[in-house]
Amino acid sequence: MDGTRDADIAAQQSLDDAEGMGDAAKFARRVRRRLGLTQLEFSQRIDVSLDTIRNWEQGKRCPTGAAKTLLKILDRAPEATLAVLT
Repeated sequence: MDGTRDADIAAQQSLDDAEGMGDAAKFARRVRRRLGLTQLEFSQRIDVSLDTIRNWEQGKRCPTGAAKTLLKILDRAPEATLAVLT
């Protein structure tokens, strides 16, 4: 580790961050598609702006906090979650 340069560490962190954003984008898109909803329908059902949904799916932003938890719940129990949200 002593021989690792700061620039190498920063480059690896950037790669790790980009990979994490891509994984979050794939997960958000997969959950929405599994529900059979368009981006607009999904945004309305979970009360999140359409731009936010697009940003998640394009990897520009990652869902955090309550939104991240909601996606996990939707993934595991979609029918029950949608029934509660209606």
